[in-house]
Amino acid sequence: MPQQDKNAIRPFHVNVPEEEIAELKNRIKATRWPEKETVLDQSQGVQLATSQELARYWANEYDWRKIEARINSFPHFLTEIDGLDFHFIHVRSKHENAMPILIAHGWPGSIVEQMKLIEPLTNPTAHGGSASDAFHVVIPSMPGYGYSGKPTTTGWDPKRIARAYGELMTRLGYEKYVAQGGDWGAIVVDFMAVQECKGLIGLHTNMPGVIPADVDAAIWSGNPLPSGLSDEEKKACAQVVENKFYYAFLMGTRPQTLIGLSDSPVGLAAFLIDHDWKSYDLISRAFDGQKEGLSRDDILDNITHFWFTNSGISAARLYWENKSSFFGLKTAQGIKLPVAVSVFPDELYEAPKSWAEKAYPNLIHYNKLPKGGHFAAWEQPEFMTSELRTAFKSLR
Repeated sequence: MPQQDKNAIRPFHVNVPEEEIAELKNRIKATRWPEKETVLDQSQGVQLATSQELARYWANEYDWRKIEARINSFPHFLTEIDGLDFHFIHVRSKHENAMPILIAHGWPGSIVEQMKLIEPLTNPTAHGGSASDAFHVVIPSMPGYGYSGKPTTTGWDPKRIARAYGELMTRLGYEKYVAQGGDWGAIVVDFMAVQECKGLIGLHTNMPGVIPADVDAAIWSGNPLPSGLSDEEKKACAQVVENKFYYAFLMGTRPQTLIGLSDSPVGLAAFLIDHDWKSYDLISRAFDGQKEGLSRDDILDNITHFWFTNSGISAARLYWENKSSFFGLKTAQGIKLPVAVSVFPDELYEAPKSWAEKAYPNLIHYNKLPKGGHFAAWEQPEFMTSELRTAFKSLR
């Protein structure tokens, strides 16, 4: 294949066949249920009542075509990088001097998680901002996720994804740009900075990897924490321990065993919503009739996206690829670029400013938000939009 064809950027459109939607509903209705948990809380995992209400709504009321139309309202593309097809949304602002930004999702996220940011960032004058706040927005799907290709060989770890994202922005013609990430996306954009990707001038993270190496080692080994930690730093350590991350150990060691994620939609749903206990509370309340943050449709849009792309296991392999360091919560090494940090109260841990200043020597913005959790762009897009406008103002 000629080199110019390999680098081609091809338009992409989503259209799930009607028979696949019908099959999904049939599979949901055919779910074989376990008995109710023997506790009154979530300590045994996703509660039966939550799963059954999710399934009832999914099979009888949820409409995939709404989110499909929303997805297709933005320009989508595919391009081959390092032998793999990368899918991405690319929306250019109408405003002159808009700043290009790459927004990187993680697990169990997808482009669905990030789409609420597109219009406020690209068209700020219609969303409480000024023309000087405008961004050109690029949102890639991670390898093995969504409409990107599924790796058939090993080696697609966060460092390799970071190089691919840098190549994507170069291929799109952006000579200067910024990057934002949460979850795995935060780890990837950190590596983009470490690698000094061409054109990258700054980062924003809502899951900063700032835990000092000695503290991180103590947390995971169960050894006593180093002396001299502040109350805020001790609280952050306790929050990490509290979350346990059992889902990550499963995916990090035996992803292929999770074949139920490809076979059972309700099994997939239960696994995807059991990320951390605060996020689970946020999600479960939506199926308990409460209207705060994420809606039932928000949650099922993402789960259904995983189902139709059959990406439960291919996405899980990212944890296996990164099992040597497992999480990206410890201090990133060698980031010289300007970095902005937003701390949401229901994140996996609330990163202390003292650690952020050490991890990111060129810290240009640090702010604690009053509301929001791990999926901040999805749950609190107004706060995230404001944070990105403020964080990168000095870099324009």
